[in-house]
Amino acid sequence: MDLQTLSSYDSEAEAYAEDWHTQPTPTDLQTLVHKFFRLGPTADVGCGAGRDAAWLASQGFTTVGFDPSEGLLAEARKRHPSVTFRNAALPNLAGVEAGSFTNVLCETVIMHLDPALLRASLQRLTDVLAPGGTLYLSWRVVENSHRDGNGRLYTPVDRAVVRRGLDGTELLLDEESTSASSGKTVHQLVVRRAG
Repeated sequence: MDLQTLSSYDSEAEAYAEDWHTQPTPTDLQTLVHKFFRLGPTADVGCGAGRDAAWLASQGFTTVGFDPSEGLLAEARKRHPSVTFRNAALPNLAGVEAGSFTNVLCETVIMHLDPALLRASLQRLTDVLAPGGTLYLSWRVVENSHRDGNGRLYTPVDRAVVRRGLDGTELLLDEESTSASSGKTVHQLVVRRAG
């Protein structure tokens, strides 16, 4: 994770948490989860303040949320005490065992990464999937690399580069749409690891 982005999330964690928890329900994401995920251990990588991890848990998925921001993790634990949250960051996801999750959700995270870390991050997201496991991956679509008013880094993500980084997976969904929650343009991919 870009250090200035991480600092922004840590220093303004409560405000980000409040914003995300009061946005409209991410019905588009939830529909895709119901369509493609199978019940089993599920990781929310870049879980932020835990909104999606809590929803996954409420749907019967045994869920662990991972995030590098201690500030956001504190908000997640406070708001959703019945869900497990742990500190881990892409590209390494230190402490996360290979093949340990049936599903991985990584919602609007990779555009915050240094592009040099993208391929390793994608390989690691695939690595933590069990054989036959499903990855939902999305990113905010931006034209130019920039920082927002809070210092968060946004970098353009090339779909073709992402596909090449997800070796050994079957493409199930590849589309660009407007997020039901944030109202921003996002690209969504769903892939399944070879069984």
